[in-house]
Amino acid sequence: MGKLDKLSIFISLVLRHKPEVIGITLDEHGWANVDELIQKLNHSKDQIDMEMLEEIVRTDHKQRYSFNEDKTLIRANQGHSVKVDVQLQERQPPEILYHGTAEKFVDVIMQEGLKPMGRLYVHLSKDLETAVKVGKRHGKPVVLKVQSGSMYEDGYPFYFSENGVWLTKQVDKKYIRLD
Repeated sequence: MGKLDKLSIFISLVLRHKPEVIGITLDEHGWANVDELIQKLNHSKDQIDMEMLEEIVRTDHKQRYSFNEDKTLIRANQGHSVKVDVQLQERQPPEILYHGTAEKFVDVIMQEGLKPMGRLYVHLSKDLETAVKVGKRHGKPVVLKVQSGSMYEDGYPFYFSENGVWLTKQVDKKYIRLD
């Protein structure tokens, strides 16, 4: 793993979960001041400059981050455990979305449904390939089919993040299928 990859993972930790680790604060929408982020990262980790930060944002395969228009602010697009409002727009989801998990969690999920656990939302993907990749991170992968169209018709809101992840607060077990 290269230097930029390691920095990206650390920046993800800071912007999504623990800004206090380097002593920065996020505003109510999850934005951090870029100059302050760079300064504090340089005190706690390897050296980083604006060019490196731009490279991380541009090349991150999960598209985790966004700059504001003048690149004075940066935030994680989703996946927060800290309470922020990243100003997601509610959207109608496709009929079926997928959730990747590990085999060891399936029984509990089928009994209790999907919960955000330490995050603000349950993360869903529009394709099987992404769900399998997510499941592999936690063990032997299993992909659950979520009847998102029915959920939406029943009044559950869905949001679509800037990096292509579908989000909802929870998924009741009656909307989950193991195919």
